Amino acid sequence: MLLRDKVVIVSGVGPGLGQELAFCAGREGARVVLAARTGSFLEEVRAKLEAAGTEALAVPTDVTVQEQCRRLVQATLERFGRVDALINSAYTMGRLMPFEDADLDRWQAPFKVNWFGSLRLSQEVVAPMKAQGGGAIVMVGSVAARKPMANDTAYAASKAALQAAARNLALELGPHRIRVNTAMLGRMWGPSVETQVAQVAASRGVSREEVKREFAARMALPSIPDDADCAGAVLFLASDYARAITGATLDVNGGEWMP
Repeated sequence: MLLRDKVVIVSGVGPGLGQELAFCAGREGARVVLAARTGSFLEEVRAKLEAAGTEALAVPTDVTVQEQCRRLVQATLERFGRVDALINSAYTMGRLMPFEDADLDRWQAPFKVNWFGSLRLSQEVVAPMKAQGGGAIVMVGSVAARKPMANDTAYAASKAALQAAARNLALELGPHRIRVNTAMLGRMWGPSVETQVAQVAASRGVSREEVKREFAARMALPSIPDDADCAGAVLFLASDYARAITGATLDVNGGEWMP
């Protein structure tokens, strides 16, 4: 098991990648702390984890609020006594819009969650990780930071900023054996991509399967990876198998983008 007896915090636990990160961490032997704004969904995921034999704690958290991030980490320490890994998965896409027409004040939302939220939560785990002799922080990035897409500038820029922050934090926190890496994810077969496929199919008057095949054809591995596939790659960076890796970016996109 990659994460046997590790304590792993997963932020942004929702119906897609977030819950798959939690389930995968549990299967790999971790004790899992679930964080997101929707408490009822967190409890559903916690119940499923515990039914499968995983110790789990659910703490409703808005990562844009420092005090709530502090409360989350404190609750983790009170229950489990340590924090071995933090997976920063909380995000918002914001609104897609052309730059010419954009209300730039509304572009702050992706930065508030994706960048500041991830850094707020990361800041709270530094002290306990230093005290215990190390830990791992994984930023969940997006291929949007590498591959330009029309009308997606705010989200892409927030994820690019997160990647840059991870490299700097890796340098700063390395002497304390705290590793900071980014998993740069591409299109994943889950709720958000299913919705996107349905919308494209409806707009073009074609089948969903046709759109799905077109998306997959852009990848070296000609199928869209699902949320669970991508979750495993993220958690590798949190594991001891990656103990010599920091400041790195792992591209997880089926070969759609090769830097």
